[in-house]
Amino acid sequence: MTETAPFLGVERSLTGRRWQVAGGDARLALTLSQRLGLPEIVGRVLAARGIGLDQADVFLAPTLRALLPDPFHLKDMERAARRVADAVMAGQPIGVFGDYDVDGATSSALLALFLRAAGATVLVHIPDRIAEGYGPNLPALLKLQAEGAGVVVTVDCGTTAYAPLAGAARAGLDVVVVDHHEAEPDLPQVYALVNPNRLDEDSPHGHLAAVGVTFLLVVAVNRVLKEAGWFGGRPVPDPLQWLDVVALGTVCDVVPLQGVNRALVTQGLKVMARRTNTGLSALSDVAGIRERPDAYHLGYVLGPRVNAGGRVGEAGLGHLLLCSDDPPAAAEMARRLDGYNRDRQEIEAAVLLDAIEQVESRPDDGLPLLLAAGEGWHPGVIGIVAGRLKERYNRPACVVALDGETGKGSGRSVPGLDLGAAIIAARQAGILTAGGGHAMAAGFTVPRGRLDEFRSFMAERLQAQLSGELVPVLELDGALDCAGCNVELIETMKQLGPFGAGNAEPRFAVSAARIVKADVVGQGHVRLILAGQGGHRLKAIAFRAADSEMGLCLLRSAGSTFHLAGTLRADSWQGNTSVQLIVDDAAPAR
Repeated sequence: MTETAPFLGVERSLTGRRWQVAGGDARLALTLSQRLGLPEIVGRVLAARGIGLDQADVFLAPTLRALLPDPFHLKDMERAARRVADAVMAGQPIGVFGDYDVDGATSSALLALFLRAAGATVLVHIPDRIAEGYGPNLPALLKLQAEGAGVVVTVDCGTTAYAPLAGAARAGLDVVVVDHHEAEPDLPQVYALVNPNRLDEDSPHGHLAAVGVTFLLVVAVNRVLKEAGWFGGRPVPDPLQWLDVVALGTVCDVVPLQGVNRALVTQGLKVMARRTNTGLSALSDVAGIRERPDAYHLGYVLGPRVNAGGRVGEAGLGHLLLCSDDPPAAAEMARRLDGYNRDRQEIEAAVLLDAIEQVESRPDDGLPLLLAAGEGWHPGVIGIVAGRLKERYNRPACVVALDGETGKGSGRSVPGLDLGAAIIAARQAGILTAGGGHAMAAGFTVPRGRLDEFRSFMAERLQAQLSGELVPVLELDGALDCAGCNVELIETMKQLGPFGAGNAEPRFAVSAARIVKADVVGQGHVRLILAGQGGHRLKAIAFRAADSEMGLCLLRSAGSTFHLAGTLRADSWQGNTSVQLIVDDAAPAR
């Protein structure tokens, strides 16, 4: 089949990408817009996302009634739900072992909030990233047992924690694993393991975040307790009240916002707007969120602050905030998380600069993997730095914080390359001492002396997944003039949200725009004033781009004409609302 011509003739942009217009049946797009009474451009975006007439209503108005699966379709769910329900009814304390990232914090908070509402005593342990590392460890599990827990539920971790879970089983502790990370053929020795990504699982919901799987556990346990008559005349907990917490974890774990995930986030944003969670309300106030929250606020404003405690501060602080019902205490925790987030940004910037210098000092060998390692790099920011490298160079990236003879690593991938599977294979090959993850993100531990071997192994594994050359592509939904970038368009596009992984925010090319002004603002952001063919002006900004090839080119090109690709955002100031283009890419207009 003949390759389609690059969109607007951009074969290689300033970030090295080939521009491509989103596919989709033009006749279907027209039919969608006519049948549903939608603007033509909305029909075009729906068609490009593969949404047909029979799916459009549910896509535009996703509900849990239509999309939430029966929790008991998952293997081990009934066994897990009954064991947890039995502990509630017996008055037996229940341990919760979480993870320190947002998915882990929201999962552990959701479970703790529900269990306490159901009348249980809950003991929570969130491991310290540096002192304990990721996943269940035997001393922490035995401590929960010593404090009275007869059953411990691990959330967002545990699927490959063979040794500590075997030790817990020998000690007589029932462990229920609730996870979503990629599994191996052998499962750990536990009472129950609920994971839609078990290799023996036939669930179609492997795209759930851990907090989504935890929500299904909550629904299941609630059902078992109701059927047993546990609540009597007491109010039965309504799991829907915690959907704001579920939405936060789902967006921040960058799982596809499709199917049930889309419904969880859509309904969770409605709950969040009611400000019923004391901790989230306090964090929103500290972060300066004044408008109705959307997925952007979850992923880029609230999420990084919840994450910051586990990265550079107090591992369990995010969990505690989400569980708090004390406004003054929540306000203080929110301020601390905000401070940790500023610390994290400074540490991240320093490590990122070192990593970029390391990557660019090596000859480009064309391998589908970037690897950077440094002594003294903070383990709490390496995942973010790996993500920045991936965005900058459009390749999977792994970043390793070295400490003596060991390195703690984190990786981020690009669509189409399964990083988690490659990491698991490296561990099985004996190159890594620990490692796991999913397609887009993974964590690992590597001996210093095996870094080169690790890089070669990973590059070979990822290369084998490619059907051809790894050509980065930027997919666009169409082209607009500056005059077409208006508030009405933004409001129309909101019907297609929430946006995130698997349902990208519509991205357009503002074609043949003249750069009237370009300067640097904030932390290396490139601010632009653009003029269209009719003279209409448009504000634009390229975040963290000042030292990139694209940013440097734009800064020295005042008066020149460019195609600029990105998303449109409303920009409100002193009661006035205008439009701003968030620039992802650019190319000279030929």
